[in-house]
Amino acid sequence: MRGRWQPPLPDMPAPPPARAWRRLRPPEGYEAQWRRLMDAALELGIGPDELAGTGLDPLTAARGWKPATVALYSKVARYGGLALPRVPTPEPDPPELDLRPLTQVRSDDPQHLRTVAWCALALAWPAPVARFRTLRRDQVQVTARRLLLMTEEGSWAAAGALTAWHAWEDVRSRFPALADSPWVLPALRRGPGLDSRVGGRLSHQALQVTFLKHARRTAQHLRATAAPSQRERVEELAVAYRDLSYDSFRRLALAAGAPPVSPRGVIRAARAHARSTRLAG
Repeated sequence: MRGRWQPPLPDMPAPPPARAWRRLRPPEGYEAQWRRLMDAALELGIGPDELAGTGLDPLTAARGWKPATVALYSKVARYGGLALPRVPTPEPDPPELDLRPLTQVRSDDPQHLRTVAWCALALAWPAPVARFRTLRRDQVQVTARRLLLMTEEGSWAAAGALTAWHAWEDVRSRFPALADSPWVLPALRRGPGLDSRVGGRLSHQALQVTFLKHARRTAQHLRATAAPSQRERVEELAVAYRDLSYDSFRRLALAAGAPPVSPRGVIRAARAHARSTRLAG
């Protein structure tokens, strides 16, 4: 029977790692992350009992996980019942960052335009990834000067997102599956899931990976097009973009004054803003 993890009885040998992991039920909504955590542990021959005793340090050393990844997997392990210590999510570094290059249209590639539109909306509506996954096109109203996002919690105005939005809507209108999709950020290709389809909802992981790729490609573009007088500033920006996640993007947008969409991340954003104020003065 598969169930929750329980500590072994004293002096009782633990079952083989693979069998011990198979006995556990992954936490709902985190099945993919749980599977990657399990695979990393099995590579080292570590079962759930041993992982609860050692923590994630052996896996972190073997995989080279960054602090944000360690924080994520420690949370997933706790959701699965493993008694791991809580690891705080690291603050974005630097506490202030120019995010506008991520909202600039550089090509007519659908994946690029979809992510540019996402970033442009997120500067004014810094919602978690899960909220963007379920954001529908009928919740975005276009006016002459701005976009209005209408949700159950209220409305948000995105004055600087019109160019990106129109570019994305124009290119998706050329493909029937995308044109008919109700989602703001639809899938552009079929994924490994049986119910995956073009125009369907993207997974949480796919959106995170999409953002990381966009940030790194933006960093490459900045380096390639920087004027000689701007090289030093652009290099600092490109280095920050290289490891920028959407969660950090969102907290930076909140710290810069964007209105909060949900409580998640607001406290960390406030701390980042206070820290930047102290450093400035």
